[in-house]
Amino acid sequence: MLYYLFDYLESQFHFPGASVFQFITFRAAAAFMLSLLVSTIYGKRIINFLRNKQVGETVRDLGLEGQTQKSGTPTMGGIIIILATLIPVLLLAKLENIYIIILLITTVWMGIIGFIDDYIKVFKKNKDGLKGKFKVVGQVGLGIIVGSMLYFHPDVVIKEQLPKSEQITQINGKKLVFGAAHKSTKTTVPFLKNNELDYAKALSFLGDGYEKYGWIVFIFIVVFIVTGISNGANLTDGIDGLAAGSSAIIVIALAIFAWVSGNIIFADYLDVMYIPNSGEMTVFIAAFAGALIGFLWYNTYPAQVFMGDTGSLTIGGIIAVIAIAIRKELLLPILAGIFVVENLSVIIQVFYFKYTRKKYGEGRRIFRMAPLHHHYQKMDYHESKIVVRFWIIGILLAAVAIITLKLR
Repeated sequence: MLYYLFDYLESQFHFPGASVFQFITFRAAAAFMLSLLVSTIYGKRIINFLRNKQVGETVRDLGLEGQTQKSGTPTMGGIIIILATLIPVLLLAKLENIYIIILLITTVWMGIIGFIDDYIKVFKKNKDGLKGKFKVVGQVGLGIIVGSMLYFHPDVVIKEQLPKSEQITQINGKKLVFGAAHKSTKTTVPFLKNNELDYAKALSFLGDGYEKYGWIVFIFIVVFIVTGISNGANLTDGIDGLAAGSSAIIVIALAIFAWVSGNIIFADYLDVMYIPNSGEMTVFIAAFAGALIGFLWYNTYPAQVFMGDTGSLTIGGIIAVIAIAIRKELLLPILAGIFVVENLSVIIQVFYFKYTRKKYGEGRRIFRMAPLHHHYQKMDYHESKIVVRFWIIGILLAAVAIITLKLR
């Protein structure tokens, strides 16, 4: 809203300084600082409100050191992250931008699913919360909505670099590097020189005209990624500061990708897919990063608040949608490697337990406990040490992901 106010002041009155709101970098920096202030200043008030309403976590005794002492800690703290993200975005972003609209829908949608889950756990005293099948229905529903908007909306287009022989210098002296904007189901494949993959080609066996059915494959991919990453973030939220800190590292890296992909000069220099209007997502991502870091103020050991599924499901959904929108979803196994490994540790543990029970009559385990962070807790590592080491690994993975901009 401030963006539109200052845009009006600039166009009508040439108000001094109003033009800075036209720059994505300025608005992103302002969004980051504002979200950080909202989450730290008002976060305490929200925590006190949750405590007064007795919105406390019921912690199951898993035999982990310090686990039972956390019982009664306020949960549903994801509300802090959501509010601290939405307020700066509504004030500073271009709200008609299709990518901002998609991210706002994602935030509210996943926030509602997580809130319902936490509400059932806290107020209905049902430790299982929302049934898994309903969570999956919500995640799949969001994937279908996001996939459909990204495929069918006319403002979601890409521009591809022209062959060197077709790049010309225009009358104004500028070089025409990119072709016309067009719809596409292409994405970026890391580490390869010819680094584009067209999802629609999976249907090439249908013969001529297969491209018009590409939306089926694209939406399926979106559903799969949204479901997988949101569940991964949910599983990572098990010890103080782990999910919020790991997510902050991921989204800061995504901010770089979004800004580069939406900037025609850097897209040309780095030889990456140019996605018009996608740079506006940098404002949202900056606000989201500020909210996560501000939340860490209260969530680091010993945590004064837990994010609950209200936060973790929302975080995973947002990260997945951003990556898909900037065509970097195939980088997620690297960039969101912490989430992926946490998810895999549970899958492997369950599969191996069922397999050995069927074969030997008793279930056996690969990890002492899953998800993976609990395995290290069982090895008597203090949770602060586990969290910091996971953060360090997350930073390394983010650096590797960023390097792929030039490493091909």
